Amino acid sequence: MASLSKCSTVQPYKVGPDFIDPMYHSLATGRPSRNLDGYMMSKDTITSHFQRTSSSADISVVEGVRGLYEGIDAIEDTASTAQIAKFIKAPVVLVMDSRSLTRSAAAMVKGFKSFDPDVDIAGVILNNVSGEAHKRKLCRAITELADTEVLGVVYRDRERSIPGRHLGLVTPDSQTDLKELRENLESLLEEVDVDRIRDIADSATDLVVDYEQCNESMIGNGLVAAVPYDRSFCFYYPENLERLEELGVKVIRYSPTDGDDLPDADIHYLGGGYPELYADLLSENKAFLSGLKDAHDEGSFIRGECGGMMAMCDGISDMDGRQHDMAGIFPAEAGMNARRQGLSYVEAEIIAEGRGLTRGHEFHYSNVTVKGKVDFAYRMRRGKGIDGVYDGLMSKNSIGTYMHRHALADDDPMHKLVAAVVRSR
Repeated sequence: MASLSKCSTVQPYKVGPDFIDPMYHSLATGRPSRNLDGYMMSKDTITSHFQRTSSSADISVVEGVRGLYEGIDAIEDTASTAQIAKFIKAPVVLVMDSRSLTRSAAAMVKGFKSFDPDVDIAGVILNNVSGEAHKRKLCRAITELADTEVLGVVYRDRERSIPGRHLGLVTPDSQTDLKELRENLESLLEEVDVDRIRDIADSATDLVVDYEQCNESMIGNGLVAAVPYDRSFCFYYPENLERLEELGVKVIRYSPTDGDDLPDADIHYLGGGYPELYADLLSENKAFLSGLKDAHDEGSFIRGECGGMMAMCDGISDMDGRQHDMAGIFPAEAGMNARRQGLSYVEAEIIAEGRGLTRGHEFHYSNVTVKGKVDFAYRMRRGKGIDGVYDGLMSKNSIGTYMHRHALADDDPMHKLVAAVVRSR
């Protein structure tokens, strides 16, 4: 994406529910990255969203998730990269871990190409190549035995790898040398034919989709939503914030980790992120935490997702077991674990918002221990939630969940939120 952006406008996408990879996409392209998710979104929604958001770009690059055919089912392709590629009629460049492989690499490529003939695998990039001799053997095997074009190789290089932590790659922030990071990433492509990749993209079948422009009235006109956006709270789908603005809501971003007070607002939307890493800074920001508690007491609408919910609890226990006071909206303690506690697509019955189902996803190393009587917003059908049965701590007009929801899901949670605020007036 960074290399293509030197002479083209690149629109980035990510298959599946991911917040961190899109941050790197935006760093590389200067444009917001969009998630395309076959579990949370319908085919029509995905194709129309793709067409609308890619129309002003020269080329679109979609990063897959896991293996090409991995989804949520052993047989069906739901929520897989292959499903999205077929939806948007995109040719696929297979990136293959080639460590210790030669002829077996050709067998694997042949298997991937024959597994689903409707997936157009146009070429292969070989990753983790050990050197020139390894490269020559791999290229010959794949070209002659699998009849597939090798678009380039990426050599094994620990110096230019991106460090990770418990929720994935380390997020780029104000402390990151962005110029150095981008140059390091671009340098990995020294032996990748980027021009040929551009040609493959140009060969893609045109996607023709009829979609209706949203002419919905701005029901939230005059409302204000305050959104903490910093190192602690950085996991937001751009469509969620855009949806609020489409409905007439003014969105204000601020940084409580850096000492900002809580702004006056009708809606407080606290996304996920890493509050456990900066819990000391958050706990020192008494104006932010007491402001949240006062807003709750006064009946303001507060929505916390994962890390946002943790900040709404009585406290957070970090990875070292140190306790940090939080807003105290919910009688619960959030604690960190070395082992993952939740990684799943979620489906839940809506208790708080009337009948129906909602879909989302969760990914967390924390758990929440409830210390008093609480009401829950959702009953889990798939996923863990807070206790394996329920998700969504409730108090007055405040809800905190492990579930991340997307505005382009069928039940449009952002519209429901704004409509609830309007009804309460």
